[in-house]
Amino acid sequence: MDTFTLFQIIRAIRPKQWIKNLIVFAALVFSQHLFEPYSIITSLFAFLLFCLFTGSVYLINDVMDVEEDRQHPYKKERPIASGKLKIQTAVIIAITMAMVSLGMSFYLNPMFGVITLVYFVSNIAYSTYLKHIVIIDVMIIALGFVLRAVGGAVVIDVEISPWLIICTTLLALFLGFGKRRHELVLMKESAKEHRSILDEYSSYFLDQIIAVLTASIVVTYALYTMSEKVQLKLHTTYLNLTIPFVLYGIFRYLYLVHQKNRGGDPTSLFFTDKPLLINIGLWLVTVCIILYI
Repeated sequence: MDTFTLFQIIRAIRPKQWIKNLIVFAALVFSQHLFEPYSIITSLFAFLLFCLFTGSVYLINDVMDVEEDRQHPYKKERPIASGKLKIQTAVIIAITMAMVSLGMSFYLNPMFGVITLVYFVSNIAYSTYLKHIVIIDVMIIALGFVLRAVGGAVVIDVEISPWLIICTTLLALFLGFGKRRHELVLMKESAKEHRSILDEYSSYFLDQIIAVLTASIVVTYALYTMSEKVQLKLHTTYLNLTIPFVLYGIFRYLYLVHQKNRGGDPTSLFFTDKPLLINIGLWLVTVCIILYI
């Protein structure tokens, strides 16, 4: 394999998008196992395996969406859509990555292996059929985030908190519908040519959904921090001090979506928008101080 092809493979598996897999560490932090060596190493392995899985899924998606991507102003530059990476090569790499990561997942923890298998199958189902069903298309994307979070809890053998599932689901839906809105606004009349499901959405409809999710995220997180059961379990009543960071993060993201038209790639925002990045950092530091000091 030549250097050029290797570079295109690395581009195609989108390492920048692996930031989404950091949600695997949520259970590690909120279960107060952050400084236990075994839990840290196990969570790190789970993170790396999800990175392999997501890389294989991206390759498969790009192979199946190659014609639609060629109609998109940005996605047409992707390695497969642009022809820089051969479809046959991408398929071989994707199958290899999926098989290796699946085998290692079952070896790490059988239940974690089941979760990663469900993640992979749901993504294949999404690429082949479910992405064409309105609302379900975004819900399947959100399921992927929930499976990451649950997988992070399973590998370190801690209780799967319903709050973790609810908050992860709402946030993933919020980002997913925000992305759909950006695609709809960016592509305008040609939106359905790039992604046929966009013909089922409208900016007004998506704004209504986003508004509901915005309120739901804030209320749910606030209830979580003030839950008596949670306070007793975590031995602190100060977690509600992190609510302002959540409020600012949500409002900042909405500002970027509506005023700056930058909701197409949520991952990119976390790297490029300094206020958002600083806010997330401060939220995480504050959470760790409250939970561990």
